Amino acid sequence: MRRRMLQATISALVVAVILLGIPLGVAAAQLIRGDAERDLDLRTSTAARALEVRYLLGETIDERTLSSFVSTASGAPRYISVRLPDGSEHSAGERPSPALSDSESSDSGIVVIMEVAWWDVFFEASRLVGLVLAVAVIAVVAGVAMASWQAERLARPLVYLAASAEQVGAGQTRPRLERTGVEEIDMVADELSRSADRMAARLAAERQFASDASHQLRTPLTALTMRLEEISLTTDQDEVRAEVDASLEQVERLVGVVDDLLGRSRRALGAGTEMVQLAEVFAQQYEEWEASFARAGRALVVEDTDATLFATPGALAQVLATLIENSLHHGGGTTTVSARSSGANHALVIEVRDEGEGVPDDLAPRIFEREVTSGRGHGLGLALARDLVTADGGRLELSQRRPAVFSVFLQGVPRMVDLEEVVPHSRVERRRGRRRR
Repeated sequence: MRRRMLQATISALVVAVILLGIPLGVAAAQLIRGDAERDLDLRTSTAARALEVRYLLGETIDERTLSSFVSTASGAPRYISVRLPDGSEHSAGERPSPALSDSESSDSGIVVIMEVAWWDVFFEASRLVGLVLAVAVIAVVAGVAMASWQAERLARPLVYLAASAEQVGAGQTRPRLERTGVEEIDMVADELSRSADRMAARLAAERQFASDASHQLRTPLTALTMRLEEISLTTDQDEVRAEVDASLEQVERLVGVVDDLLGRSRRALGAGTEMVQLAEVFAQQYEEWEASFARAGRALVVEDTDATLFATPGALAQVLATLIENSLHHGGGTTTVSARSSGANHALVIEVRDEGEGVPDDLAPRIFEREVTSGRGHGLGLALARDLVTADGGRLELSQRRPAVFSVFLQGVPRMVDLEEVVPHSRVERRRGRRRR
């Protein structure tokens, strides 16, 4: 939105400059030319009257007399020519080329011609047109600055709303929404607060139901298990013991199903993405794995980053641990963990690469399938990592086979947003170190 507002404002300013600046510049040039012509006409009329008086008084009119009517100053007449009634002609000054000229005839028959250098008029008009252009440039710069401020003023609360909506959708507590002064944005914030209250009430009811269901189901199942075990210990009949064992297996299976259903319910109710400082996760993984790489005679490089993204902190840490461990066991050389932006939608890519032989061609298409392994693992780590990334709205890919490069794509937070200002209740810790080896 910020870029679009800037583009719209600049486009409007350019159109205004074209529609107003060009006609104004042309009018200014014509005004300067008209003023020059009127000034020349006035000077010519004045010179004609003065020379007529001198001629009637019998004074001599020559080049010396005419030189007082010309000057080398900008805009002044450069040349004058006089034809007297007796047919004699006199002139003074240097005739410019090109020139603007004007002539005047007196009642006694004296004809006076005066000329002004055309370039003097052109330079004067250019100065005025340049002033118009300078004003247009100042207007454009001021408009861009005002549009940038306005776009920042509107975009910041919208990003804050997006972050708050992300937290509400993930089941977090009610976000702290502050009034922005923009009526439409405040209306959306109020509705988001009401939606958060309704969602919080529903989540509380569902959590209570899960807790009650856990208690109501576990108690009779535990009692049933104890009763069956007691029957198994007190009976001497093999058939009864076989039936008891079969019943215990069914009860244990039922307990497992209940635990799985309740576990999924709790994860769905309690999990959720939040704003995560990627540098903190990187530092945690470096401290955890650096010693293992050193014992293996290899190096682990975690590049510094100031990126912030939407993710589940525990899930992201587990995904990175899986990829780093996979590189330690199956890769070679230096393992590098880095992050970079991708595209115009604030997407963030976390890459884990090494210098080993890479992933075999027959294994690469199925590397994220369960129980698919090269023989030195169970084949569950990458499948689970992909599920965790998908749950956070991202994706995990093998972006390069040789050497192996695994890429995690997640939604980042725009860099124009100050995390401490936009989400005051977030925890921002001081980063430790810059580049780690």
